[in-house]
Amino acid sequence: MIGNAHIDPVWLWPWQEGYQEARATFQSAIDRMDEYDDFIFTCDQMVLLSWVEESDPVLFARIRQRVEEGRWVNVGGWWVEPDCNMPMGESFARQGLYGQRYLQSRFGRPATFAMNVDPFGHNAMLPQILRSQGMTGYAFLRPGPHEKTLPGSVFWWESPDGSRVLACRIPYEYQSSGGEIDEQAQRSIGQLEPELHDVMVFFGVGNHGGGPTKANIESIYRFDRMGSFGSMKMSSPPQFFDEFSARAGREGLDSLPVWRGDLQHHAPGCYSSHSGIKLWQRKAQATVLSAERWAAVVTITTGVDYPKADLENAWKQVLFNQFHDVLPGSALETAYDDARDQLGEAISIAKRIITRSQNIIARQIDIPLEPSHQPVVVFNPHPWPTTSVLDLQYQTGARPDGMHMVDAAGRPVPSQNVRALSVGDEGRGAIAFQSDLPAFGYRLYYLRGGAAPAGAAWGDASPQPLHSSEHTLENRHLRLTLDPDTGWLSSLVDKRSGADLAANALGDHHTQICQDPTDTWGHRVVSYNWPGVPLRTDRISLRESGPLRSRIRVERSWGRSTMIEDFILGHDSDQVEVRVTIDWRERAHMLKLRFPVAVSDPTATFEIPFGTLERPVNGSEEPGQSWVDLTGDTEAHGRVGLAVVNNAKHGYDASPARVLDDGRVESASIGITAVRSPVYSWHDPRLLDPEESYSYQDQGVQTFTYLLVPHGADWREADLTRRAALLGSAPRAMMESFHEGPLRPSASFASDRGGSVMITAIKGSEDDGVDGTDLIVRAVETSGSATTVELDLPLVGRTLTAEFAAHQIRTWRIPRDPESPAVEVDLVEWPVPTTIVP
Repeated sequence: MIGNAHIDPVWLWPWQEGYQEARATFQSAIDRMDEYDDFIFTCDQMVLLSWVEESDPVLFARIRQRVEEGRWVNVGGWWVEPDCNMPMGESFARQGLYGQRYLQSRFGRPATFAMNVDPFGHNAMLPQILRSQGMTGYAFLRPGPHEKTLPGSVFWWESPDGSRVLACRIPYEYQSSGGEIDEQAQRSIGQLEPELHDVMVFFGVGNHGGGPTKANIESIYRFDRMGSFGSMKMSSPPQFFDEFSARAGREGLDSLPVWRGDLQHHAPGCYSSHSGIKLWQRKAQATVLSAERWAAVVTITTGVDYPKADLENAWKQVLFNQFHDVLPGSALETAYDDARDQLGEAISIAKRIITRSQNIIARQIDIPLEPSHQPVVVFNPHPWPTTSVLDLQYQTGARPDGMHMVDAAGRPVPSQNVRALSVGDEGRGAIAFQSDLPAFGYRLYYLRGGAAPAGAAWGDASPQPLHSSEHTLENRHLRLTLDPDTGWLSSLVDKRSGADLAANALGDHHTQICQDPTDTWGHRVVSYNWPGVPLRTDRISLRESGPLRSRIRVERSWGRSTMIEDFILGHDSDQVEVRVTIDWRERAHMLKLRFPVAVSDPTATFEIPFGTLERPVNGSEEPGQSWVDLTGDTEAHGRVGLAVVNNAKHGYDASPARVLDDGRVESASIGITAVRSPVYSWHDPRLLDPEESYSYQDQGVQTFTYLLVPHGADWREADLTRRAALLGSAPRAMMESFHEGPLRPSASFASDRGGSVMITAIKGSEDDGVDGTDLIVRAVETSGSATTVELDLPLVGRTLTAEFAAHQIRTWRIPRDPESPAVEVDLVEWPVPTTIVP
């Protein structure tokens, strides 16, 4: 019998109400312990304990006493029970970093058992993440037996690298009524497999809190005496797993079935509900990660204090708003005002850190006086070299002949003048220029008045011909043609393979609008690939035509809503960038963006946190990170593929080819659920009152960007995860002054060399070393193949050579002193036994 109180700190109430309820519930649990000597309380979500600690120190002291006695059992080890699909890998690492460290600092022991009983699905990399946070067991509820057939109630869950946790799908429900628990016990036992002998029955009033009641506990004693449900024992999930393991023995544990892959599907509408929270989260995660990196640089190079407290505050705002009723879009409307403010706080903290750090670095660059030049320093937050086009707004006075960009040696770089954002200020201008940057570092450029000298080469990048017209964009890699009637691609030729990825595409199926009668969660939905009507194409126009990039704008409308897609091709780009602006004014409708891919026998690959996963091409609505790929066969060009990368959406499908009602054949395709507009917090089967007034999600303007990335036979050659990271966190250009300094015009602080092993975190250590803050570096193998890699870390004067298994995550703590060895640590930054790197 597992006494608990699942508390949603936010759901149909604001977080302020959850704050008070945590204190009231925990007081009730302590009171029950005073009344019943064998009562045990199970607690997860460390944010709730932190709230009680700061608001009621006396109660918190009593909790600490009960933890010491073993009657208050902290599990989970994470800051909240987050959505377990949409946060990036580093967010799951931070859930455990802050959750486990909180438990260790307050109670002297971390959690050994993980628990996410209410989230709607669980990504396939979680077993490795949990093991690296010191947890070996996992309890969950969803997907239920009607949604996913599993090999048993207790099984080994194995992530792609081979890491395992002993997992248990708890029966029936994680909470009970406040009265007798006979129904809870009966329904739970009804799902018991005979060979298990024992079952965890969770009891206690939940969601809005409350916890186990006197009536709950008295009924347990009574039913235990009567033998109604067998022996009923007050316990906790760790104790259940310990006794299960002891009874099974090594041989029995080894013979348990193994589940490989993720655990889906429940409430797939949550991957697309409330576009705002998805975009805010993406932005906040990327910005705080970048702030950590630049803060670590200036701390180690200049001795400036590492802003650990500020970064922790920012991360905790991000992590809190990954809660499984906030990030999925299932909370009440006002909760998103708070989420916007809290994530805005995180972004503001991070931007202040980034601005300070980059100014400290820029001030040290040696920039000789050149009166006709304006220095510009561009910072690359990614630990691999990047090439991207940046827009820079400047204030240098009116120049009718515009400006151009040169590098530190005075050589022109690819650039073109573009429209300034300001209106009516002739002193403001704008330029787009190509930045070729070293890995996690900076490069100095100069803004120079006038057009580039006639015939001047573009520095190290020879100009490549870029052709554009109202319906066509073409460079040496790609040629895209838009259908003048539908505004969608009638052709997308990858010149490297010769394949036309959009051959015979049905342009009127790129946009699919249909009524959406499903609730906020999308309960019982299998697929959102429903027949729909396209938006009307109103206008196609060539908006930019220059030597650096060209842009075609497609304007569409339907009902009271509009959509603009800007198709952008750079002079040497192997991808098409599409910037989307949607002004959505429809209620209980959905907009699906569909991307047909002219291949047969396709294979679909989805990015998941810290990894990738192949899924069936069957039209199911699936969660993903930033990209989905469809690769298949062509008659003339072999096996090729197309990936769609985006910076704001998480709901996807990979759908097979099909014959439509009008006889046309729709190719296999990738779908992105761009907009859903259900009523806020509407939970089917509750019926909406036709006489009532409701508020609908996603009303108004939203913007996001996606990339179309053609490639050859293997999606790995396209570096999709790195493209997604660059799309989500662009380099930053800043104006600078002239001054002397010890730094060169260009430098790199860290590099993973751009191979299959990707550095995902560069930060200051949570615990100070001998010389103060040490460097933490984390990397993950992304291709699914074992490899040996060298990680260059000039920031601390060394190179790490490391072996990686397929999909393995590894983390090191690296002292500033090059003579001191690097030590491998887990995701909580505690040492991994016996692993020391020179």
